[in-house]
Amino acid sequence: MAPVLDVRELSVGYGGVDALHQVSLRVERDETVGVLGANGAGKTTLVNALAGVLGASAGRVAFDGEDVTSLTPERRARKGLSLVRQGRSVFHHMTVQENLDMGAYLVREAAQVRTRLEAVFAMFPVLAERRRQLAGAMSGGEQKMLEIARSLMLPLKLLMLDEPSLGLAPRMLEAIFEKIPALNRAGTAVLLVEQNALAALAVSTRAYVMELGRIRREDRSERLVNDAEVRARYLGVGPS
Repeated sequence: MAPVLDVRELSVGYGGVDALHQVSLRVERDETVGVLGANGAGKTTLVNALAGVLGASAGRVAFDGEDVTSLTPERRARKGLSLVRQGRSVFHHMTVQENLDMGAYLVREAAQVRTRLEAVFAMFPVLAERRRQLAGAMSGGEQKMLEIARSLMLPLKLLMLDEPSLGLAPRMLEAIFEKIPALNRAGTAVLLVEQNALAALAVSTRAYVMELGRIRREDRSERLVNDAEVRARYLGVGPS
C-alpha cells in the first residue's frame, strides 16, 4: 500500500530563491514522523507547501496515492490532510463548541458531526467541560488542544502539527503529546514539526533532520536520539 504522504524532490522558492531544496520524505499510514531542525531550517515552509498554502517550484506531492501538487488547501483538506499552524488560530470570540462546528464545515451529515464531536470530547475532556466558554478565555495549552480537536472534526488521514510546543508549559506539552499515539491508533498519521527534538523523537517512529532547506538525516527515532552528532548538533545534549 502506498504511503499516506509521499514527497519527491520538492522545491519551494521565494523571489526566485529556493527555501526548500529537493526535499523527499514519506509518512506511512497510522505513523508519526518527526521533522526536526533549528529556526530557519525550512520546517514551516515544508508543511505550508504540503498543505497547499505555498506552491511548489519543482517536485511532487502525493497524498493517499494521488498527485495533489497543484491542488488548493481546501481540496487537500477534503481528501483528509490538515495543518495545525504554529501560534494560536482559534476564533477567540466564539465558544469552544462554535470553533469545533467550524472545523466540521466540510462534513455534510449531522450524524457524522455528532460522532466526531463525541470522539474529540473523549480525547480532550476539558473541551467538553468548557464547550460554552469563549475560546479566547482559555489558556494557551487549552487553545492548542482546541486547534487539534477542530482539525479532527474532519475525517483525517494525516494531521500536520507545526511547532505545537511553542509557548506551552511542559505539563501542557506532555498532555498534548500523549494524545499522538491515540491518533495513530484511530487511523490518523501525524507529521510533527518540532524544535523540541527530544519530545518529538519520544513520540515518533522515524524523523527527518532539516538544515537550510534540505533533509540532512533520516532514521528511526531511537537511532537519532542516540547518535552522537545528532545529539550534539540538534538535541543540545552530549553523548549518552
